[in-house]
Amino acid sequence: MAEELIDKVKQLIIDALRIEGMTPADIETDAPLFGEGLGLDSIDALQLVVAMEKEYGVVVPDAATGTKVFRSVRSMADYIAEHRK
Repeated sequence: MAEELIDKVKQLIIDALRIEGMTPADIETDAPLFGEGLGLDSIDALQLVVAMEKEYGVVVPDAATGTKVFRSVRSMADYIAEHRK
């Protein structure tokens, strides 16, 4: 179940951010999403929050929580698994 959710989260990132030419296999599960990893920014984070709410019914209530949630694909998947409705 965990690996399946991780793959779905990778696809969610690709779809939500409209990243062309990238597949889920291209995204490292434990790499940082911001900075050196995928190089996402705050606007990308907002798009991911909306996508997570739409797809999984998961709410990221504040920036401090978002910092933890968007550390990596694995942290996103863990948060979704723990909070989805």
